[in-house]
Amino acid sequence: MGNQLTLTVATPERMGRLGKGLAALLRPGDLVLLHGELGAGKTTLTRGLGEGLGVRGAVTSPTFVIARVHPSLGGGPALVHVDAYRLGGGLDEMEDLDLDVSLPESVVVVEWGEGKVEQLSEDRLEVRIHRAIGGAAEEADDLDPRRVTVTGLGGRWDGIDLAVLDRD
Repeated sequence: MGNQLTLTVATPERMGRLGKGLAALLRPGDLVLLHGELGAGKTTLTRGLGEGLGVRGAVTSPTFVIARVHPSLGGGPALVHVDAYRLGGGLDEMEDLDLDVSLPESVVVVEWGEGKVEQLSEDRLEVRIHRAIGGAAEEADDLDPRRVTVTGLGGRWDGIDLAVLDRD
């Protein structure tokens, strides 16, 4: 199952801080897959990740443009933020985005990428966000706590202490 941590995130602010904490663990070439229903907090987490990486531009959902590149302001890796929700195909359709070219020098974060981009890298970080309180997505709001499971897959994540993400 890989290196794994599960924690409860009570607020959107804490989700942003979790993203910032993740940024401290990431390096160029890392692939991060975000899973969760609409409104779960994937973009909020990515916004914090962008802040932690020190990238240029407001990190917003790239739903309509599919992908946004946020260059580093300080010599670190760029953030490539992809929303694969509207992409029906697998890796073939994703290849049009040239993610394999961006991956070696960037941190690539893919929302809704399950079943579409795993082949880009054996080493990846998967983040699953679940609402801790049951109910339909339209009934939930930003104040509902989330259960977040972070799983490091592949040799890159062996020995990385994910528990540092729960020290807030």
